[in-house]
Amino acid sequence: MIHTMKKLLTLMLLVVFAASAEAQIQTPAASPAASVSTTVGLTEVKINYSRPKLKGRKIFGEGKDFMHPYGEMWRTGANAGTVISFSDDVKVEGKAIKKGDYLLLTIPGATEWTIILYSDPSIGGNTAAYDQAKDAVRLTAKPTKLTNPVETFTVNITDISDDNTKANIEVSWENTAVKFGITVDYDSKVMKSIEAGTRVNPGNYVAAANYYFENGKDLKKALEWITVGIESGNPDAFWNIHTKAKIQHALGDYAGAIATAQQSRDKAKAAASDFGYVKLNEDLIAKISAEMPKTPAKKKK
Repeated sequence: MIHTMKKLLTLMLLVVFAASAEAQIQTPAASPAASVSTTVGLTEVKINYSRPKLKGRKIFGEGKDFMHPYGEMWRTGANAGTVISFSDDVKVEGKAIKKGDYLLLTIPGATEWTIILYSDPSIGGNTAAYDQAKDAVRLTAKPTKLTNPVETFTVNITDISDDNTKANIEVSWENTAVKFGITVDYDSKVMKSIEAGTRVNPGNYVAAANYYFENGKDLKKALEWITVGIESGNPDAFWNIHTKAKIQHALGDYAGAIATAQQSRDKAKAAASDFGYVKLNEDLIAKISAEMPKTPAKKKK
């Protein structure tokens, strides 16, 4: 009888706990979690942070009336602060740092902000535990006044350069924005992969040739590789043949470039879809023809 009562009591407690768990009320976070990431070159840059809102408050300024007075360290966001991660070694405003996770700390100012990438993200928002010896990068940046207020604190990755070697990390809130630059190096990694990849798979020769051509490297080697890539891969790949014509043009082989562009154009015409390569080749042929040195007319005897 006692054993049965114990079982009944245990069952009742489980029912009560389950009902209590289901009855918990969930509400939106005051500073919701957010993340932003992108690849710069071959490096993944990721930012995890929390986003407080203005709610009519004064954020940056001189004195105690402001939420983050000038000259005082800020966790740069809410909750556990903002963590920036790099998948490879990078440079931050010219200063080299290792791949890994860094806490973003700032000291706002009227005309200048101090930006800190801190090597110990475990302190989170507890700036009282800050130790300057653990700064991975400490730099200054000039803030920009915004004409349109930013209601919700925002961190973003902006201004990625055309060659994918540079980007900016921008912090904006209220009427202020501040940014700092990062630089990545992917060339050494690509060169190593080319060296290894072209030995393993002949199809990699096309990618290697494209990289050499687009980055102004050894064009004779690029021509050699694109030729091998076309011959060992799909000989009807008119887009690769078009690349070969551009490399020949860059090397000054005008006649060869025109012949290759004509071959690419004809194969594009025969395809189910030319993806615009008929026109690309015709434009290239016209451009090369205009650049070709004129053959002087023979004098009549």
